[in-house]
Amino acid sequence: MQEDLKEPLNGLIEKYTELLLGESTPELQEKVKSWLIYSHIAKSMPPLAKHWNETYPAEKEKVKQLISEIKQLNEQHRAKSKTNNKES
Repeated sequence: MQEDLKEPLNGLIEKYTELLLGESTPELQEKVKSWLIYSHIAKSMPPLAKHWNETYPAEKEKVKQLISEIKQLNEQHRAKSKTNNKES
C-alpha cells in the first residue's frame, strides 16, 4: 500500500468499525477488513469467490463464522443504539 494512503485508510477502517459495531479494537478492525475484502470479491467476481470456496472449504467456514459474528455484533450495536435513543 502506498505510504501516504496507509494512515488515512486505517483511519477509515477504524471509524467504519466503530460505526458498524459500536467499538473499534485492532482485532475487530482486522475482522472487518477481512469481511469487507471477501464481501467485495464475492459481489464483484462471484466465480472467483466460488473457486476460492471450493479450494479452501475450511477457510470458507471460517469466513462464514466471521460474517455471522459481524452481523451479530452489528445487530447488538443497533439494538443498544435504539435503546439509548429512546432513553434520551
